[in-house]
Amino acid sequence: MSSLLILLVFAGAIVVALGWGVGIYNGLVAARNAFRNAFAQIDVQLQRRFDLIPNLVETAKGYLKHERDTLEAVIAARGAAMSGLAAAKGSPGDPAAMAGLAQSEGLLNGALGRLLAVAEAYPDLKANQNMMQLTEELTSTENRVAFARQAYNDSVMAYNTRREVFPSNILAGMFGFDAAALLEIPADKAEVREAPRVQF
Repeated sequence: MSSLLILLVFAGAIVVALGWGVGIYNGLVAARNAFRNAFAQIDVQLQRRFDLIPNLVETAKGYLKHERDTLEAVIAARGAAMSGLAAAKGSPGDPAAMAGLAQSEGLLNGALGRLLAVAEAYPDLKANQNMMQLTEELTSTENRVAFARQAYNDSVMAYNTRREVFPSNILAGMFGFDAAALLEIPADKAEVREAPRVQF
């Protein structure tokens, strides 16, 4: 009788341990999916931003005939940012992909900032209805990107915390739940931290 009781206790302990392990594993999967979903929201907003840029450049092109280098820099930076986003979409949370995306977005922000600064010198362009509407949409999109980036970073922080605490860290290591990287703008590039200023 006592050996049956010991066997039942042992079997119960195994069932509890398995249930506990499954719960931890499922929690890690849910946290990983949450930050991947948050990255998808960044993707949506950046795509919207990428779609606005050619219209902005096209509108400005007629007025900024002597600023061809500025316009070309914006288009080149847009292409680099799109490539950075494509790489990051392939593996959201990967430190190298997030660093590449942050760098390419920083370059695009700088190029857009220069374009908008140059546009200030052209009163006819500033008064152009299309330009005013596009810059307003760009500003709105920049705010959405910032909000989506914050939501992503919050999700990454929750995931990383979950995978690092004991005893989750044991299962995280066993099943390949690697640390996810935040999407941060480099601190040494002040012009990148600021969204392009639009004053029409």
